[in-house]
Amino acid sequence: MALYDYSVKAMDGTDVSLKNYEGKVLLIVNTATGCGFTPQYDGLQDLYDKYKDKGFEILDFPCNQFAGQAPGSDEEIHSFCTGRFGITFPQFAKIDVNGKNESPLYTYLKSEQKGKFGSKIKWNFTKFLVAKDGSVIQRFAPTDTPEKIDEYVAKALEA
Repeated sequence: MALYDYSVKAMDGTDVSLKNYEGKVLLIVNTATGCGFTPQYDGLQDLYDKYKDKGFEILDFPCNQFAGQAPGSDEEIHSFCTGRFGITFPQFAKIDVNGKNESPLYTYLKSEQKGKFGSKIKWNFTKFLVAKDGSVIQRFAPTDTPEKIDEYVAKALEA
C-alpha cells in the first residue's frame, strides 16, 4: 500500500481518505496537549501559515500513549489547541502510534522512515515529512522544532 491508500478518522468519527491530500507536501505529527513539547503547536501553526497557500498541510494526530499526556475527548483536545494555540490545520481523532492497536497509517510511516531507535515512535511530536508524490522523505524527532524543519518543508515544496 502507498500513503494515499490509507484512511484515517476525523474527530467526528468519519473516514477521511489521504487521497484528499494527494499532490501536497504533508507534515504528519502525533501530538499531546500535556507534553513538554506542546508549545511546538505555536511553531507548527507558524509553519502552516507560511506554506499552506503553497500546497502544504499539517495532519495532527493526538496520541495518549506517552504518559497519558493527551487526556480528554477529541473535542476537548481540539478546543484546547484552537483556543490556546489558534491552530487551523487539520486535527484528527486520537490514535495509537505503537503497539497492537496502532494506526495502520503509522505502521506504514514507521516502515518508510525508521528513527534513531528503530521504527517505534519514542514520544509525542514525532514528525514525518511527506513529498507531493506520497513518499516519506524524512522523520524528525520530538526535539526537532518546527523552526528547524522549515528548510526541509521549503525544499519539498520546490521539488
